[in-house]
Amino acid sequence: QVQLVESGGGLVQPGGSLRLSCAASGTTFSIYGMDWYRQAPGNQRREWVAGITSGDRPNYADSIKGRFTISRDNAKNTVYLQMNSLKLEDTATYYCKVVIKTPGGGYDYWGQGTQVTVSS
Repeated sequence: QVQLVESGGGLVQPGGSLRLSCAASGTTFSIYGMDWYRQAPGNQRREWVAGITSGDRPNYADSIKGRFTISRDNAKNTVYLQMNSLKLEDTATYYCKVVIKTPGGGYDYWGQGTQVTVSS
């Protein structure tokens, strides 16, 4: 059973930093893409924030470009999101998603979410 465990969320002042982690376990198959999404309070839609390919190529949403950095440690099956210069509008529940490739196809798995609150 694949499990994703997220950590690193919390309360931070504007301009501060946080580092989110998402560790995948329960699989022996390769993890392909790893992504972070977020869902702001009162918003029913999850917004894609950043992703990183199996070849370590990152991509970012325009709203966070230059402030957030995504990285991964394949030996630990872990993806990170370093968030700097946080703004009030970054407040959201952050979710990681990974794509695991099996002989039967690729499957998406989601973490449970970690809350990030930016407030003065």
